[in-house]
Amino acid sequence: MRFRPATADPTDLDRALTDPGPGDPVPALGAGKIREELDAHRFRPEWTWFAEDGDGRVVGRALWWGRADSERPIALDCLRIAPEAGDPADVAAGLLAAGHAAFGTAPVYNASLPRGWRDDAALAAAVEWRREAGARAGLSSVIERLRYEWTPAAPLPAPPRRLTFRDGTDEEFLEAFVRLSEGSLDLHTQSELRTADARDVARADMDFYLDCPGERSWWRLAHLPDGALAGLAVPSATPYHRNVGYLGVVPELRGQGLIDEILAEITRFHAAGGAERVTATTDTVNVPMAAAFDRAGYEVTEIRLVLEPPPAG
Repeated sequence: MRFRPATADPTDLDRALTDPGPGDPVPALGAGKIREELDAHRFRPEWTWFAEDGDGRVVGRALWWGRADSERPIALDCLRIAPEAGDPADVAAGLLAAGHAAFGTAPVYNASLPRGWRDDAALAAAVEWRREAGARAGLSSVIERLRYEWTPAAPLPAPPRRLTFRDGTDEEFLEAFVRLSEGSLDLHTQSELRTADARDVARADMDFYLDCPGERSWWRLAHLPDGALAGLAVPSATPYHRNVGYLGVVPELRGQGLIDEILAEITRFHAAGGAERVTATTDTVNVPMAAAFDRAGYEVTEIRLVLEPPPAG
């Protein structure tokens, strides 16, 4: 088996657009969407890798994604292996390992799945070989997330009653990120805190959102009437639409419904800006956050299975 990146040759572009794994129950990107992402420089030939058999036939394809200004890919968006390739986990593991070695990093793999995917035997089996391949290629940590969406078809959440919102300095936001990390139910945050200082984790979170298409001027600190910090609201955006970004309540005030007001502030902010869609994700184990999205009129549109490297250390 040979693993290689695509070239600028038109024939390779056709290979990138052609699904080598027809019948695979895991949802795949269509040719039109792939071409759109290539044109936007979010997919690139050097981030598009093929597995070829001894006769030069493409029997596997991996498409990594990044923002238009990214130096290296951020995530693996699509992984397909042809039925005739043999053991799909073995071929996929080799394909991912080759890409990781070329990139000098192991981007996460986001697999978008329907709700109840475990009840479909064929779909569950297709997910399992992807998990095995990811683990062999260094993506051994698995997180399952709910992907939510709000549209104007849903009622607009009521405006906050107990909280007021204001802008803040970078240092104030950094301190807020630190405070919110304490006792967080977010699995990624928990993992990072096992091996890193809370301020370092908070700074990395801030840098991530500063690098997103959303504006820093959108961020707000939430306060009680007495001026005490209650939480944080970070409306953000992707290259495609507005999203919730980051939000939370300080540990001592959790369980009082304040998260509903912070989420309402973000949703109403995006709606006032004319957003036709606001997306959000939360881990399936973060039951309180999922319940807040449900109360705010957000709908689950898919399950996102995330394979990523284990925490350092």
